[in-house]
Amino acid sequence: MPNSYQVTVYTRSGCHLCDDAIHLIQQHGIEPRLVDIDADETLRGQFDSCVPVVEIDGKIRFRGKVQPLLLKRILRPVADPRTRTGLPE
Repeated sequence: MPNSYQVTVYTRSGCHLCDDAIHLIQQHGIEPRLVDIDADETLRGQFDSCVPVVEIDGKIRFRGKVQPLLLKRILRPVADPRTRTGLPE
């Protein structure tokens, strides 16, 4: 799986769902950039009730709980023929 994805997790201290999201992303070989929303008033206002927020390549993909199967699909390599056909080679 390529490591070229830019993944940001908007998080806060003591958030167990945030810890779960980070762990799931790391299982795909990706080390996400972590942003503490409580350190930025604008981010806190934007994401206060929905952390974690997971952004992949500039697009918000998850708010709250990360769905493992959907994450796997999003991170599937574009060159993988199964992405286009749904079937293995």
